[in-house]
Amino acid sequence: MLNSNVQFLRGIGQKRADILRSEVGIETIEDLLYFAPRKYIDRSAFKAIKDSFVNETVTIAGTIKSVRVLGRNRKFLEVEITDDTDSLCGIFFQGLQYLRGIFNLGDYVLFSGRIDFYRKKQIVHPDFDFIDIDSQIQSIHTGRIVPLYRSTQKLKRYGLDSKGFRRIIRDAIDSHLFYIEDPLDASLLLRLQLNPLQEAIFSLHFPDSMEKAEQARKRLSYNELFFLQYYLAISRKYSREELRIIKNNIDTSLFNKLISSLPFELTVDQVKAIEEIKRDIENPYPMNRLLQGDVGCGKTVVAMAASMLVIGRDEQVAFMAPTELLANQHLDIFEKLLPSDVKISLLTGAIPKSEKGELYSSISNGETDIVIGTHAIIQEGVTFHNLGLIIIDEQHRFGVNQRAKLRGKGEHTDLIIMTATPIPRSLSLTLYGDLDVTYIKEKPKNRLAIKTLSLPESRLGGVYASVEKYINQGRQAYFVLPLIEESEKVDIKSAIEVYEHLKENIFPHRRIEILHGRMSPEERGVIMHCFKDGEIDILVATTVIEVGIDVPNANIIVIEHAERFGLSTLHQLRGRVGRGIHQSFCVLTYPDNISQVSKKRINSIASMDDGFKIAEEDLKIRGSGEIIGIRQHGHSIGFEFSDLHRDVDLILSAKREAERVVSEIEDVHTLLIKLEDNLQFSPIMKGIRTKRILSILS
Repeated sequence: MLNSNVQFLRGIGQKRADILRSEVGIETIEDLLYFAPRKYIDRSAFKAIKDSFVNETVTIAGTIKSVRVLGRNRKFLEVEITDDTDSLCGIFFQGLQYLRGIFNLGDYVLFSGRIDFYRKKQIVHPDFDFIDIDSQIQSIHTGRIVPLYRSTQKLKRYGLDSKGFRRIIRDAIDSHLFYIEDPLDASLLLRLQLNPLQEAIFSLHFPDSMEKAEQARKRLSYNELFFLQYYLAISRKYSREELRIIKNNIDTSLFNKLISSLPFELTVDQVKAIEEIKRDIENPYPMNRLLQGDVGCGKTVVAMAASMLVIGRDEQVAFMAPTELLANQHLDIFEKLLPSDVKISLLTGAIPKSEKGELYSSISNGETDIVIGTHAIIQEGVTFHNLGLIIIDEQHRFGVNQRAKLRGKGEHTDLIIMTATPIPRSLSLTLYGDLDVTYIKEKPKNRLAIKTLSLPESRLGGVYASVEKYINQGRQAYFVLPLIEESEKVDIKSAIEVYEHLKENIFPHRRIEILHGRMSPEERGVIMHCFKDGEIDILVATTVIEVGIDVPNANIIVIEHAERFGLSTLHQLRGRVGRGIHQSFCVLTYPDNISQVSKKRINSIASMDDGFKIAEEDLKIRGSGEIIGIRQHGHSIGFEFSDLHRDVDLILSAKREAERVVSEIEDVHTLLIKLEDNLQFSPIMKGIRTKRILSILS
């Protein structure tokens, strides 16, 4: 019954059902019951307009007194209401034509929002609802905690604003709530202090208090997190129990030769990481490890050590980087530090066809020990003699299918995924629950701390003078901008604009180039090689330089419009300097008129150099999407109810409980196949919204 088309609910029909599907993805009654409110407002008590004051967030009920479009350069809609004590205006700058048609004189309406004052009391873009005073279902719209739902102008034209959603959801609850089965035992719910699922669904939409609404969210969050951890635990158990293999003994002579010849001392974290990876390589099942390390912590050396161990058991290594520039950079480091008897080959799209045949042959016959390259490694023509280890650098730059194709070139191949983007613990547990995680936080002892300054744009003159001073000393500099070119939508400087300004007005005597994502990989490669070779003094760029670029001679980076970047991105960009023997500087600039909140956020990074702490702060501010590059804001990876900053305890609890359940499963291989074929196969899946889980897993 829950999978029935929503059109069969009272008052919906085919046309409304089509609109619900196309606009918000609601197809079934189950979808409608799980359609989360975007926020709640407290209408349990209205305030009289005369008793409402500036900066208060209130709900006002009144009769529409006038509807007018005003303004010269920027028109807006003014809807004035009165409640017999005073009057107040709702001000709207968007959707004027639609809104002008729905507000009518004499209608009784609710406005909710923060009170401002400009000649008169007003609320800019208030949340609103029309109230039918004689309605028999008045209680779901007012006099209580009321949910507001995501809507669109098309939905509103069909009566599906928040008020309309409340009506159809109430009908769905009355007719179908009892069909929802709870996947969790009552004893577990009691132990975790979670609501039964039916109660949670009801309180999600019609809570008695904000506390009840939060309890409902937490219960539904647990459902999402528990199944995800359940699936990951099954995958993990499968890889450990069903993929057991006999591995060759390791000849450690190459490994020992590398460690003894390193021109620096390994940090404690590097030594620990190498020991963990060595144990994994010796274990009788494939390694699945995430190697997380802050900017400049020395992950590449750990990857080299792992490679020497795998080559020491007569197997090959594939090292995949997201760009040709990074692949070449890794090749340089590997050739510089590894023993000379290790054969390393480079495979990228830039390799001429005339050379690929010989290269493919060298890989397939086992002559090549390590292949470093881009996605060119996963091409069909590439066959390995005996692939034993895959290392994927900056894994978030690759799709799931690309990673799977590479792993398919070996049999039961060990896997190391590396990232220089620190990921908060909650996000690691959620995204990489099937992986063992190794953290490298300690920086090499010879690294000088980067000095970070945050300054308003009005002080750019002094910044230019500092850049000139360091270039005179033989150093190089970056200027980073958020946009490639000017935009009518936002008033911020672009990379092209700054490039031209610096070249013509500030540093006409210097060698300046620009780098951005619209350039071809070949163009970007040439420019970066010139910069690395010291043929360019100043490189103006976008965030294409965020990851992996290593130019030791560049010791100053100026990031303009720092307010437009997330904290994690600012930290990654800062890591482009501080790679040589000279003191390095990061200068964050911002418009003089930004808010105090934005200024405080930018200033905060000047006092933080721990990427993991910065990532946690970024998660708190912006949500998980932007940190991992999936969405621009808010909850990501398919979650509707989980907040990865607030729900760390829920994630840990779900992980423990899922592992307990999976530990009792004997035929994990059959279960994994059946789960992937039909997520509702397992009794544990009753009551879980399967379409959403598929979205999370994908």
